[in-house]
Amino acid sequence: MQGRVHSIESFGSADGPGVRYLIFLKGCPMRCRYCHNPDTWAMDGGTLMGADELLDEAERYRSYWGPQGGITVSGGEALAQTGFLIELFEKAKARGINTCLDTSLAPFTRNEPYLSEFNRLMGSCDLVMADIKHIDPVEHKKLTGRGNANILDCLRYLSDAGQPVWIRHVLVPGITDIDEYLFRTRDFIATLANVERVEVLPYHTLGVFKWRELGIPYTLEGVEPPAPERVARAQRILRGEAES
Repeated sequence: MQGRVHSIESFGSADGPGVRYLIFLKGCPMRCRYCHNPDTWAMDGGTLMGADELLDEAERYRSYWGPQGGITVSGGEALAQTGFLIELFEKAKARGINTCLDTSLAPFTRNEPYLSEFNRLMGSCDLVMADIKHIDPVEHKKLTGRGNANILDCLRYLSDAGQPVWIRHVLVPGITDIDEYLFRTRDFIATLANVERVEVLPYHTLGVFKWRELGIPYTLEGVEPPAPERVARAQRILRGEAES
């Protein structure tokens, strides 16, 4: 089996524990308004690569990973290529490589055959880094083009399964940087038993040039990155360190 690979980064320090070899796959069902990789959305294109080919390349950097490092697969939406991910992660585990999945969880469903494939994938996944784009279903659809019911359901499912999870939340002024939504997100996270870490990622405009190159209207023009104090407050709220 081959996967459609968008790009690779040899040394990632913010995408899982330790130093990571980052693999970005093609394809994503979401259309997040702040996406910094809109060039990953399409399911076609990219470079076709096999699991062994990717892992052989990754292991060239293994001496830099330390005891916690390994590979992180992102996108796009990595779960758009679940079958390839299963092969990649199972072969990685056979080589003793730590595996991390960076995902929005958008493709998740409890319907078969997907759920069995997802369970098999989790069997060789050491860590899930999951995005909560927006806690409110209406606002989530405005922000991403899709609802969030199956995403929150997946987080509950992973909690019940005891799968280690890091939560990530992009802070966008006027959209997600609203205390009401942050406290609702905190309350939801508090119901999960498997969350090892919560990260707030400040909105940025570094990928806007890609939207222009692709001829896609960027609907967050004029929105500036959040102030450091707002990022710090959001972090305190989501970690349960701030009062309502």
